[in-house]
Amino acid sequence: MSRCRSRTLVTLLRFGWRAGLSLALLPAAVAAPVPTEARAPAPVVRVLLREAPTLELEAGSTVLRLGDASGRTLVELAPGARLQLVRSGPALEARLEGPTGSPRRLALPSGQAWIDPAPGRGNGGEAVLTLQQRRYRGRLLVRSEGDRLQAINLIDVESYLPSVVGSEMPASWPLAALRAQAVAARTYALRQRRPAEPFDLKATVASQVYKGVEAETDSTREAVRSTRSQVLVHGSSLINAVFHSSSGGLTENSGEIWRQQLPYLVSVPDFDQASPVHVWQLRVEPDKLARAFREIDGAFRIEVLSTTSSGRIRQARVTGPRGSLLLSGAELRQRLGLRSTLARFDFEASPQAVPFPPPLPSLEGVFTPEGIRSLASGLVQAPWRTPRPPAAPTLLVSGRGYGHGVGMSQWGAYALALRGEDYRQILQHYYQGARIQPYSSL
Repeated sequence: MSRCRSRTLVTLLRFGWRAGLSLALLPAAVAAPVPTEARAPAPVVRVLLREAPTLELEAGSTVLRLGDASGRTLVELAPGARLQLVRSGPALEARLEGPTGSPRRLALPSGQAWIDPAPGRGNGGEAVLTLQQRRYRGRLLVRSEGDRLQAINLIDVESYLPSVVGSEMPASWPLAALRAQAVAARTYALRQRRPAEPFDLKATVASQVYKGVEAETDSTREAVRSTRSQVLVHGSSLINAVFHSSSGGLTENSGEIWRQQLPYLVSVPDFDQASPVHVWQLRVEPDKLARAFREIDGAFRIEVLSTTSSGRIRQARVTGPRGSLLLSGAELRQRLGLRSTLARFDFEASPQAVPFPPPLPSLEGVFTPEGIRSLASGLVQAPWRTPRPPAAPTLLVSGRGYGHGVGMSQWGAYALALRGEDYRQILQHYYQGARIQPYSSL
């Protein structure tokens, strides 16, 4: 490729969206398909499904094997049989109840048990196991940890992802958005592997949501199959492919809310206007304020002391009857149950004092980088320093977006897919400078 053509491609990639150009119009060399590798064994991830004093499993339509810590089979559970695992000091006790016959009990002194579905055994059903009424592929390790049992699903990443995509994003969304979610989720999962720890990921929003077989659909399986092995890299390493629901118009620089500014997690315009939480309001009654800020017996003033460049709260001072608290934006969000830290606050002493929801500025014509930053600036400069009301006040919160705001916006990916953008262009927009390649090449 000539130097001139190379420079043109870089210019289009960097500035094309600012000129309103469709990403689909970029040169074919940029949008060329990324080849997938041959069907080599996929890496295994370990997902913490549940922590509880007791765990209940069901054999369903296939045979389950119960093994000890070394993997030696102790017993096979016929289809329809039930298994309860209970802590017994440092050991485990397995209580088995078949569809017919008397209950049995087995001791597992090691404090660990393996449960494996037996492919092709039983009534011809899928090789899945049922834990707490949810079905999962792969193996299950149950281990004692403190006063609880941990149920850890060991599953290859390609079998894990169809459920994650269907748990994190509506399966009815365009395939380009589902593919973008599959690549981001695969990258995130593999980057989180921790061989020295008992598990790599949780099945909740603490990592990424994983609801088992019931969350899979034909479309999510196709999204995973058609992007098999593809991951996002920067330099020679997997990126931290974080994502969120909706940014409220502008994603966030990672370094402005977390410790490290990563070169591929920079603020970019979002396209999440269709999100039901693009704009939101919340009323927080005095009793909830008292619980949220117990140390100061509630709150009657919230002063935002600093914000990020996109307008998200970095630090705030909360004042109540018994003093004040200095909180980060994340702490404030957690205490009040806010959808995001892109928020403003007003207090009312009575239901008639301030109309709710408070009026929000028009969105007309603001979705440019300059317009969004101007809107965010206006949002954070709102008059939050209210005088102390005569009675216990109600807090009125007006905000935008849902989540931390860093990385890919799922509602933004949806909008770009509706515009006809390919999943590669969606990922390149939200993870600036990252490349897509097979994980086998790392």
